[in-house]
Amino acid sequence: MGALRIVFMGTPAFAALALKALVDAGHEVVAVYSQPPRPKGRGMETQKSPVHLLAEEQGIPVRTPVSLKNADEAAAFAALQADVAVVAAYGLILPKAVLAAPRHGCLNIHASLLPRWRGAAPIQRAIMAGDAKTGVTIMQMAEGLDTGPMLLTEELAIGADMNAGTLHDALAEIGARLICQALDQLPDIEPMPQPSDGVTYAAKITKEECRIDWRRSAAELDRHIRGLSPAPGAFTEINGERLTVLAADLAPGSGEPGAILDDRLTIACGDGLLRPTLIKRAGKRAMSAEEMLRGFSVPKGTVVS
Repeated sequence: MGALRIVFMGTPAFAALALKALVDAGHEVVAVYSQPPRPKGRGMETQKSPVHLLAEEQGIPVRTPVSLKNADEAAAFAALQADVAVVAAYGLILPKAVLAAPRHGCLNIHASLLPRWRGAAPIQRAIMAGDAKTGVTIMQMAEGLDTGPMLLTEELAIGADMNAGTLHDALAEIGARLICQALDQLPDIEPMPQPSDGVTYAAKITKEECRIDWRRSAAELDRHIRGLSPAPGAFTEINGERLTVLAADLAPGSGEPGAILDDRLTIACGDGLLRPTLIKRAGKRAMSAEEMLRGFSVPKGTVVS
């Protein structure tokens, strides 16, 4: 299929890669929808999203409504007369009027092999659950949560050393390529309904579940840490200070869960041991455990909370 008139809807870096691919492929992106600029970082300065910044760089008009549910927003969207809308981690629910407006409907780039991990945090949940593989699904959007028929999928093995950041980047590249492929083949692709078996939901990551529970097995905690790294990060507390653990090694042995067993910060879990290797103290940069221990004494026998 030739160049299409596209409305792009997305917010984070995952989506920005797809927007750039669509522009590079020669499609006419007539408007970009993204989340409104919000305060971020230590200085809480108002920042535009990665998609917003890229759209401005490309000279594409940007719209940042807080909702699409009112009639005026739906009418403004329909007035764009798009052939198709491409949606990737946008952050707003699309009402029926918006879903139906483009000639070919709305296509979503979802970072899982649907119907597994519908919802907000599919990348993190796949790692935390110990899945051997994940992937990207291009689907035709419907009113339900990630329930629409599938157009294309591509699998990716989850390596034992992958964290949410590296998996995100790999899936973003697949998604950018796959959406271009889907648009090229759009008239010829037969949408496939999602199977009714194997449905799981990737709930949004909560702050409290980022706390490391040392009663769990070392293997579980390794997945927990990788699934939350680099952000928001799994954390523990030592001597009253919060430490974010960004990477860790498994080690053989046993001990009282939460007890530090040596001068290398080896910590006993419910089953096995875990040795943090990359740590971030509050307000400081990430550093190796060895570097941290030079300025932050944690004696053998200390119990982390």
